Amino acid sequence: MQSSELTQREKNILRYIVQQFILTAAPVGSRNITKKYEIGLSPASVRNIMSDLEDSGFIDHPHTSAGRIPTDKGYRVYVDYLMDLQKIKGAEKNLLNKELTADHLSQNDIIETTTRLLSRITNQLACVVYPDIESGILTKLQLVLVSPKRLLVILSIASGLLKTITLELNYEIEEKYIDPVQSLLNEKLSGLKLSEIRETFAERIKSSGDLHENPLLKAIYSSLDKIFKDTNIKEKVVVSGGRNLIKQPEFENPGKFESIVELIEDKDIIVHILDKPSLTAENSIPKTLEVNVAIGSELNSKNLEDYSVVIKEYKIGKINGKLGIVGPKRMDYSKIIAIIDYTSKLLTEVLNKS
Repeated sequence: MQSSELTQREKNILRYIVQQFILTAAPVGSRNITKKYEIGLSPASVRNIMSDLEDSGFIDHPHTSAGRIPTDKGYRVYVDYLMDLQKIKGAEKNLLNKELTADHLSQNDIIETTTRLLSRITNQLACVVYPDIESGILTKLQLVLVSPKRLLVILSIASGLLKTITLELNYEIEEKYIDPVQSLLNEKLSGLKLSEIRETFAERIKSSGDLHENPLLKAIYSSLDKIFKDTNIKEKVVVSGGRNLIKQPEFENPGKFESIVELIEDKDIIVHILDKPSLTAENSIPKTLEVNVAIGSELNSKNLEDYSVVIKEYKIGKINGKLGIVGPKRMDYSKIIAIIDYTSKLLTEVLNKS
């Protein structure tokens, strides 16, 4: 969406409408704009400009109200071209620094704390998706026989990530198989991405014996997806701040309330939002920040048409995770973009030191 089709006066009026609607959640009228902003125009002139903006699809006229509200198209132009980016406030920066750099926090603690703080600072729904473990590189694999029919598999991944999986077996495994198979797997698989291991396991191991003759290799081969793939969505994403959405005026309607409950309870929806292919560099605001914004209809889901999402990646080594804010389209984009940008950089720094 380009802003070149708008005159400077239209850009100014659209900016004021969006800013006022973000503040008040009430339709914005021409008199409101002329009283609030020194623009040198009469209410009648502003009404004419608003009429043109409505004809072009940038604002809408809800019900019988004399005021206007931004459309998805209007929000998009505002976010891309018209808003002034804020800087994160000193108090917010200090809070994030203090909480995320506390001693003895595990990686899980850091990610959960990040989600809680983002929700608290923005008053929206905050989400952090753990790094895509399948793109991680295996540094070491350990096998622990918990009982004859229970095997613990521990994956050490570059950048300090750990993944543990317990396999419940249909047959008993003898201790004598553990060390030789563990040595074999480390020799053949260390240095590879988990996705590569899953796809080429049989080919890499077959030269070292029949997979179906060694009961331990057989057990691992039959559980490749469980061991080397992200399969549990609930463990992949941390969500905080559902109560913040419920308090927003947009969601007072009982039908809207149900959509919030579904959004909070079904983490598949959150992962779907944050992993959308459409959230690429072309949605980055501005391009140098690599903060992505998707607004309403851009999420391509009727259930999500009332929401906007602000997202940025963080990194543990070469593995990417994502953090984001989900809220009403009326969210304070300028403030939230600054907070997401700062937090992603801090989270990357802290996780790579932990």
